[in-house]
Amino acid sequence: MSSDKNTTEITLLDRKYLIACSKDEQDSLLRAAQYLNKKMADIRHAGKVLSLERLAIIAALNITHEFLNLDEANLSKDAKIVQLNHKMDSAIAELDTLVESRKVP
Repeated sequence: MSSDKNTTEITLLDRKYLIACSKDEQDSLLRAAQYLNKKMADIRHAGKVLSLERLAIIAALNITHEFLNLDEANLSKDAKIVQLNHKMDSAIAELDTLVESRKVP
């Protein structure tokens, strides 16, 4: 382990785990662990008691699904922004052409 790593304790469903991470990633790791813990607890409370491994797999699949849906939505927004930029560029070019054609020689 490199010298810039330290150990951070997280809790998932009342079980404690020690995770190696750099100090500047510690807050992010803790937020991720809280999010995962909530997802796992929600799954446990929604149905029959599942093994910790199965809960973790289902939570991972749900979180991955959320991420991919957000990623697709962002790609769609990016495509719309590109289209709007092209429209604005075309409109500006047309205005430039009109201005140039109205100039007195």
